[in-house]
Amino acid sequence: MLRAVWNGIVLAEAPRTVRVEGNHYFPPDSVKSEYFAMSRTKTLCPWKGLASYYNLTSDRGNILDVAWYYPHPSPLARRIKNHVAFYPDVTVEGHPEPRPAGGLWSRLFGRAKAS
Repeated sequence: MLRAVWNGIVLAEAPRTVRVEGNHYFPPDSVKSEYFAMSRTKTLCPWKGLASYYNLTSDRGNILDVAWYYPHPSPLARRIKNHVAFYPDVTVEGHPEPRPAGGLWSRLFGRAKAS
């Protein structure tokens, strides 16, 4: 299980995330929305598209623009649509759970052999 943690508060928790450019993108339903408020900030990534941001709000403190997501990503980044990534103020802990056997790769190319 992977967790996004700030100041002892678990902000998101998921068995797996999507990794892009070193960032963990958490599925939208894994993010604890009670800690976030929409920000007015937007930034443009040349290949992912227009990012929207969240501010962190809690009784332990607030951080502006601590997390971002792509509500309408480019076709190249469609896997991270609405997934949430965090700036380094938030620590990602844990290990992803193993993927179930029999995915598309296995069906197309067979099982990988240990060397």
